[in-house]
Amino acid sequence: GEKMGKSVGGAVWLRPHRLSPYDYWQFWRNTEDADVGRFLRLFTDLPLDEIARLESLGGAEINEAKKLLATEATRLCHGNQAAMESAETARQTFEQGESAAGLPTIDLPRNQLEGGIPAYRLFPIAGLAESNGAARRLIKGGGARLNDRRIDVEEQPIGLGDIGDDGVLKLSAGKKRHALVRAV
Repeated sequence: GEKMGKSVGGAVWLRPHRLSPYDYWQFWRNTEDADVGRFLRLFTDLPLDEIARLESLGGAEINEAKKLLATEATRLCHGNQAAMESAETARQTFEQGESAAGLPTIDLPRNQLEGGIPAYRLFPIAGLAESNGAARRLIKGGGARLNDRRIDVEEQPIGLGDIGDDGVLKLSAGKKRHALVRAV
């Protein structure tokens, strides 16, 4: 695994230690509408008549085809269990607004969180920003969230007090990229 282009942030890795099955699933779920049929033919084992039916869907219905693409592509790469868990995690996160346990999880030593880590420093640690500068831009642009609440201050300390009853805190970069942080 060599890095692709200038930055590895947008790379799609096949190995789960490089890119979680959930993030792999999300990559396929975020496919452009116009590419769904072609990708279903290339990256799944679905029958061609089923692909033709899915390809003809329009409007919000195309999202069901995207979910199927994501699940089938993840199944081929990571196995049935990982595909089902990824689909369920996405459903819980986006349809029910829960902090789903299947999200990528980062373990941090408890002593690092005791004094609080500035928000702009925690996002790169969690894999949600490529650098401190990118994290600062994310926060300034209003795309950074802590436990589903917008972060407005780059230096906002994130610490043990932000951990919920489930033992984790949830960071979000935009609407579709999430990670959990657990103190160990």
